Amino acid sequence: MSDSVSQPVYPPVYPHDPIEEIAQDVFMVRGSLRMNALLRISRNMAVIRHDSELTLVNPIRLHAAEEEKLQTLGTIRRIMRLGPMHGVDDPYYVNRFKAEFWCQPGGTIYTQPDIDVEMRPDGPLPFPDAELFCFNGTSQPESALVLQRGNGLLLTCDAIQHYDDYKHNNLPARLMLPLIGFPKTTLVGPIWLKRLTPAGASLRQEFERLLTQDFDVLLSAHGSFLAHGAKAAVRAAIERAFPGG
Repeated sequence: MSDSVSQPVYPPVYPHDPIEEIAQDVFMVRGSLRMNALLRISRNMAVIRHDSELTLVNPIRLHAAEEEKLQTLGTIRRIMRLGPMHGVDDPYYVNRFKAEFWCQPGGTIYTQPDIDVEMRPDGPLPFPDAELFCFNGTSQPESALVLQRGNGLLLTCDAIQHYDDYKHNNLPARLMLPLIGFPKTTLVGPIWLKRLTPAGASLRQEFERLLTQDFDVLLSAHGSFLAHGAKAAVRAAIERAFPGG
């Protein structure tokens, strides 16, 4: 019998774009994830740099050359999960780079890695000029980050999404997305809304509370980057998701 310890097996790296700077010390990677044998959908990661340390928000795994480029930006110090339905690549970064895992407690969809720092609305963040927004009343913990860089940058997971294009979605996904509630616009994620709204409840008040934050730029975990006009776009998305108030 071998005494060697088996190495963990991680999901493969899926197609993605190069790292791109979108604000001072904030970067994004637009990428993808294969959901099943039929569908490959878009997926985005944000990278926040502070004092030569990197925080990966909504992490996605990169090809070797781009991972090396990521490391030239700074030390991969921590990863941050904003939504409960994202987490497939979190163990890779925690194990490969000994990164801290920051997450809200209570999620039941992805239960690994173990949480190092529990994210709470009144808790500290590892970079300045930022605020953690935590949705109240959802059936699973969901949050967003507001960074006061430029005109204000909103980072979301599934709650708010924006689509200018269907890049990194394969053909079946591109055909299906408009039919299941994902047109090319800013939107409240319909699948997210159905899964995280408790029976008989409404989350409209939470989205209205989000609108009290100052932001003009949006990067969600799916879709496209919205470089300006994000607050008005989010307000319109809320009206469509919750017609009649």
